[in-house]
Amino acid sequence: MSTIAAAPTPTGTAPVLEVTDLVVRYGRGGRNAPAAVDRVSLRIAPGETVGLVGESGSGKTTIGKAILGLTRVAGGSIRYGGRDITHAGPRERRSLGGELRAIFQDPFSSLNPRRTIGASLAEPLRIQGIPAGEALQRARDMLESVGLPAEAVSRYPRQFSGGQRQRIAVARALITQPELVICDEPVSSLDLSTQAQVLNLLADLRADRGLSYLFIAHDIAVVSFLAQRVVVLYRGQVMESGPSREVTENPRHPFTQALTAASPVPRPAEQAERRARREASGVKPAGIVDTAGVGCPFANRCPLATELCRTERPALRALGGAEVACHYATE
Repeated sequence: MSTIAAAPTPTGTAPVLEVTDLVVRYGRGGRNAPAAVDRVSLRIAPGETVGLVGESGSGKTTIGKAILGLTRVAGGSIRYGGRDITHAGPRERRSLGGELRAIFQDPFSSLNPRRTIGASLAEPLRIQGIPAGEALQRARDMLESVGLPAEAVSRYPRQFSGGQRQRIAVARALITQPELVICDEPVSSLDLSTQAQVLNLLADLRADRGLSYLFIAHDIAVVSFLAQRVVVLYRGQVMESGPSREVTENPRHPFTQALTAASPVPRPAEQAERRARREASGVKPAGIVDTAGVGCPFANRCPLATELCRTERPALRALGGAEVACHYATE
């Protein structure tokens, strides 16, 4: 899978989305409950894709839910288009419904099997007060823009393949002409060839419509295919962030290096080289965690870790063209 030639990241423009020191806690205990997301910051410029990557349980989806207002925020702020939406109520969220949209991992579960595709696509337009006939025509036009026939409006989700259903999910997300789309693992359930088709579709739609994406995935190769900038998460904390090429081709944090080495490639010789490099790195397998709740969360898996790593959380610092949260990244 080769990298899409992404447009340069816009500079000097106000961000579409700005997340600052976001904290989300689950479970009982209030302020003392463990943080699923721990002081995460990111910005997305108009027309930009930011990739959010990490293992399962790293907090990626939780960040997406917080932005969409689907989970409670314990600290920090979320600003969309300059508006503080951190604790936006139901009425304000409804007003944002056409501007801030989402594509989820499983398109079949997100589409009502008893409703036609046309009805599902037209629903957000009908909520906005658009007449039924106009909404249905826009649904036909949107299906054609994602590579499906207009007559698919009269069919049901079960009549489509997984890749086609994900195209329908993309059409439904974009039918209200949003500025920002949260893409939560949108291709992880698809085979490699279908993944590439959907990723290319998302790139084309971004270019045609000036869209911004927050693209969430566990595979750093998939993220680098589409994103201009990448944020790497581990147990709710940012380990590394920066331009996509810098982070994926010259990773500085030991966790980013492990993610890159674990990413599958279609060339057997390169895959074998990656496996050997991963085994020689000294990074311990997933499941070994730091239960102390202080210091670097990756310390118990990291070959560079010292007592300093277990007692003091490393701050993000500029290193090369990226920012890295590691006391010993230069080593």
